[in-house]
Amino acid sequence: MGVLDGVAARVAAGATVSFRPAGNSMVPLIHSRDLVTVAPVDPARVEIGDIVLARVAGAVYLHLVSAVDAANGRVQIGNNRGRVNGWTNHARVYGICVAVAGRGRPRTAGKTRTP
Repeated sequence: MGVLDGVAARVAAGATVSFRPAGNSMVPLIHSRDLVTVAPVDPARVEIGDIVLARVAGAVYLHLVSAVDAANGRVQIGNNRGRVNGWTNHARVYGICVAVAGRGRPRTAGKTRTP
């Protein structure tokens, strides 16, 4: 179990979590070790361009929503460098990134959920 698995479990349980993910796949939106805040999300409200915490093909990612299939209740996740991780259903979209390095993310209002 990796760090993001633990974060995903906490967010899925209703907690808003701040942490410092490592990696460069989301630059310039998120730099390695930036403090990010992820809140529980209503997956039906996510849009292309939102950064979500989601499980895709067994791994947890903090990546962009690159496509939405509302009719089938699923979203496509990818990084900020053009790589697509795959499709996942709404039950595996745990949270939405609401802040990066102390700056609020746009278009997150009304997308978070309370337990």
